Amino acid sequence: MTAYIIRRLLILPLILLGVTFIIFGMMQLLGPDKLLAAYVNPNVFDKLSDEELEALKDKYGLNDPLVVRYGKWLNGVLHGDLGWSVVGKTYVSDALMQRIPHTAELALYAIFPVVGVGIWLGIKAAVNRDKFIDHAIRIFAVIGWSFPDFVFGLFVLMIFYSMLGWLPPGNFSNWVEDIIKSSDFHYITHILSLDALLNGRFDIFWDVIRHLIGPIITISWLWWAYLLRITRSSMLEVLNKEYIRTARAKGLDEKVVINKHAKRNALIPVTTVGGAMIINLFAGTVIVEVIFNRVGLGSFVAQAATQLDYAAIMGGALFYSSILVIGNLIIDILYATIDPRIRLG
Repeated sequence: MTAYIIRRLLILPLILLGVTFIIFGMMQLLGPDKLLAAYVNPNVFDKLSDEELEALKDKYGLNDPLVVRYGKWLNGVLHGDLGWSVVGKTYVSDALMQRIPHTAELALYAIFPVVGVGIWLGIKAAVNRDKFIDHAIRIFAVIGWSFPDFVFGLFVLMIFYSMLGWLPPGNFSNWVEDIIKSSDFHYITHILSLDALLNGRFDIFWDVIRHLIGPIITISWLWWAYLLRITRSSMLEVLNKEYIRTARAKGLDEKVVINKHAKRNALIPVTTVGGAMIINLFAGTVIVEVIFNRVGLGSFVAQAATQLDYAAIMGGALFYSSILVIGNLIIDILYATIDPRIRLG
């Protein structure tokens, strides 16, 4: 197992290097004039003369060969310099650090209902194959899979906020902002709900959770539908295996057969799917954050794309790509832990 992990870790830097080259190469198609906006404050940019613009292009190496520009850009990335964000009105690195905790908070809270409920429903449906509960769960999955997340999100917003007034949009209420910006509130994890608990402010914690429930329901519905279908199919396949019939023939209790013999093997393909889902929770928050008016990385990248904020787009793409690559490494290791045959490949 150790050798397998070492091999995967040695490949990781090469993959990340390839990702940076692809992102950089695609953005270079825009040309030096547009790329210069990524390095200069827009308030200053419009006042610069042609000579000053050319001087800045030379300063930032935008007239240099592609390989040289890539080396300088990569060096800047390694030192945390991702350029200036027009949308964030600050450096891209600072804009990302301000918004990542909000997106991470939403994704982390969504993991538990998505994975836990999705797998539980899939196993429940498989064990009760062709019974009423199986048909009910499958109908639930079909309905969930048929709804685009932005349509379902609008329904959630309309019913639970516009009609019932239960689940408001945004990150928190207006009264919370004054408190969290005061010197009495201490940031420890930068995850607002956790920091609220650590500061003993249960009123702020509940307010943040109220604002999270709507987006979590929207995200969970689609992934429940997908994950339970994968789990059900995998579980049904395992339940038809010879060793399961042998275990039942020995008189083992059905719960022992399901939990000890069937579930572990059925979860092998589910691990890959579930892990990919968790990674996609970060990328999948874009639409949800826009619908529920949440300040987060997803809404920031979406706004950057509409305003052609090249530096922010590159920074967001680099972050999401890194999460995807590192997440896939973790999935591979978990997969190899569950199924030792993978390590031999």
